Amino acid sequence: MKKQTTIQTAVSEVNDYATLALGGNVLHRAPMAFVRELARQKKSHLRLVKTAGAHDIDLLCATGTVDTVDAGFVSYETLYGLPPHYRKAVQSGKVKTNEHACYTVISALRAASTNVPFMPVNGLKFGDLIERNDYFVVVEDPFTGEPVTLVRAIVPDVAVIHVQECDEEGNAIIHGPKYEDVLMSRAAKKVMITTEQIISRYKLKQQRERIDIPGFLVDKIIHVPKGAHPTSCYQKYDVDDRALKNFLSLKERREIEKFIDQYQQQDHAVGGRAVRW
Repeated sequence: MKKQTTIQTAVSEVNDYATLALGGNVLHRAPMAFVRELARQKKSHLRLVKTAGAHDIDLLCATGTVDTVDAGFVSYETLYGLPPHYRKAVQSGKVKTNEHACYTVISALRAASTNVPFMPVNGLKFGDLIERNDYFVVVEDPFTGEPVTLVRAIVPDVAVIHVQECDEEGNAIIHGPKYEDVLMSRAAKKVMITTEQIISRYKLKQQRERIDIPGFLVDKIIHVPKGAHPTSCYQKYDVDDRALKNFLSLKERREIEKFIDQYQQQDHAVGGRAVRW
């Protein structure tokens, strides 16, 4: 089965109300081309999962694409401050935030990856997170009799992960920090890879030990150079300071849509061809 496709086709297969795990971390290797296409196609009522989000979650909140966010942290890091559109959406009640610690998101994904309904989380024993959220439950440890907190599994319908390179089978290599991307690929029902470049099977075979996500887990491959821009992609490009500051200055919906339109040619440029030998 041919896995390579265009970003338009891949995004068209994401249903409204879907749970999406977004790869990367804060301003690094976020699957921004895919995120922008979700907004262009006016997807709605999505549930987003990420340990630490930033521009990806903020943009989708600005376009009214999101109902719920499960995250341990959403911010633009020190230089840029808080995410204004995410904050506004949560404060107005348009977006529900399921507040986690980053490691409880990881534990919830680990539960999904091992096909169990919950996961014990050592260290989370007291505080408002447990008392106010029904996805945490404290039970008695059957071995010691001590209290232990459980977090409910999070099973993403789709994990969207941006990588530096993969082959036509979807065998993907992540250079630099991998964050929770490998775990997401094991926890989700479907995996969609956006990639800076598609390499030949021969080249992939020469570095087989570096494969992070094996092709049999991958459903779709989208060749989209600069697919993480304006976030960074290790060894490819850095954070685009000017683009992020421009986005953060925008307040009106039409301004946000114009910002997204500026990327349309770049996001749609390559599609499902071009193998680098």
